[in-house]
Amino acid sequence: MKGFTAVFKREFKSYFTTPLAYVFLVVFLFFSGYLTFKEGFFEARQADMSAFFVNMPLLFVFLVPAAAMRLWAEERKTGSIELLFTLPITVRQAVLGKFFAAWVFLIVAMALTFPMAITVCYLGRPDIGLILTGYLASILMAGGFLAVGCFFSAITNNQVVSFVLSVVACAILVFAGMPTTMSYFSTFLPAGLVEAIGTMSFQEHFDSVQRGVLEFKDVSYFVILIAGWIAACGIVLDERKAG
Repeated sequence: MKGFTAVFKREFKSYFTTPLAYVFLVVFLFFSGYLTFKEGFFEARQADMSAFFVNMPLLFVFLVPAAAMRLWAEERKTGSIELLFTLPITVRQAVLGKFFAAWVFLIVAMALTFPMAITVCYLGRPDIGLILTGYLASILMAGGFLAVGCFFSAITNNQVVSFVLSVVACAILVFAGMPTTMSYFSTFLPAGLVEAIGTMSFQEHFDSVQRGVLEFKDVSYFVILIAGWIAACGIVLDERKAG
């Protein structure tokens, strides 16, 4: 536990010792607000945050890999990963420490969008439950994207390569569940296979939770996805440590 805590604190503090965190937060807050108002936030005349949450998958496809690309790629490039593995901590503690530090950083970014919720509450009487489940869905999706980015950061020492691979993987997981994509697949794939592809997509489970339908299958999807990619990251690093 001490190893996990040490890595977590070291990694979380590192975000704020460079301009990276501040640039990320400014970009995230700008585009989350811009895309929301571009979608006709006021024109809809509805006191809800659906216009805000609907943009999260597309926004996270690019921004979360940007936050994840340095997790292990930088350690490998500078050679500090060798020093890290000589410390009295396990690979699992190191992986989890870095992952949760980055996840908390993303949660902080989401928390800074609170003026949007205050605006909605000022303009009307929104369903607070929907707002909370919308944030929960966004946090779970951010964790899923982050786990994917963590894995690709572990397999390369180039942050740009890690970013590109993560974006492609996350985009596939999102767009596979889009209605247009599903309609296209249905033209040449069996209905059962099309449905299976849809159930593996971020989009379907995110939309379900964001609409306020909090089901076990949706939450477990994100938990299993995060655990799977984190485990794969740990295996890659274990092999490197053994080598």
